[in-house]
Amino acid sequence: MKRFSLGMAVALFLGACSGAEGPGNSNSAATSPRVTGILSTKQAKQLFGALEAGSRQSPSAYGGYAKGCAAGSVQLEETGPTWQAMRLSRNRNWALPVTIDYLKDLSRAAAREPDWDGIYIGDLSQPRGGPMLTGHRSHQNGLDADIWMRPADRLNLTRTERETMSSTSMRRSKGAFVNSKWTQAHRNILKAAASDPRVARIFVFPGAKVDMCNAETGDRSYLRKIRPWWGHHYHFHVRLTCPDGMRGCVNQDPVPRGDGCDDAQAWVNNILDPPPPDPNAPPPTPRSELTMGDLPAQCAAVLSSN
Repeated sequence: MKRFSLGMAVALFLGACSGAEGPGNSNSAATSPRVTGILSTKQAKQLFGALEAGSRQSPSAYGGYAKGCAAGSVQLEETGPTWQAMRLSRNRNWALPVTIDYLKDLSRAAAREPDWDGIYIGDLSQPRGGPMLTGHRSHQNGLDADIWMRPADRLNLTRTERETMSSTSMRRSKGAFVNSKWTQAHRNILKAAASDPRVARIFVFPGAKVDMCNAETGDRSYLRKIRPWWGHHYHFHVRLTCPDGMRGCVNQDPVPRGDGCDDAQAWVNNILDPPPPDPNAPPPTPRSELTMGDLPAQCAAVLSSN
């Protein structure tokens, strides 16, 4: 009933209406049509967060990773031969089919590593994407996924265990270095994850990127996609490119040229020896909650669809 009543409400509202690096960043084009009228003033996370299932539409990402939504999302099965979805109570194991296929492929690669039977998969997106009630600023258009750093050595976890067990941090010295739990398997899985042509970026803590740069003796081209970012020591964050022909989807700016290793080392250097604060720096601008008017116009149809 919740899903039906919300869709009806959106339909009534419609009737009344005649690039940077990190995970929360989006290169959403300001020129794309936006939601207008009464609906445009509504807080988007409340509307998208209330929906319990994906829309019966052709799969499509609309907008960017931090200002968008997803039509035709499918739900990742809670358990598969080489994966388990975690934190099921959040209902965030939804994504576009291309993301689901990618995760299954990656899980099979991970299962070939010692002590890994596959992967534990964290947050994907809400059933129809959009801003989340809590947590992420990205994960909005069905093309983002979090993979736990903890080796998936059991694939028979109960629902309770999936709610209560934690991943494992791989960092030390505030992310400047990896710790003793980091293994060659982590490097191999991240390499497999980044080598897939569907991937745009992978976010991981700076020390992990520097470790991989120092350890790699062969082809370094995949390192370009592995980007340092705050946090991301309990999981790594995969971001896929917009699939070909998905015209409403907005890619992030391409990653810079080169392997990115010098940039990652600069992050580490700043962790170990922080630069003095800039006394002239303006105070940070508080983030405002996204309204439907901030999202592409197609997101209203995603909300109201069966």
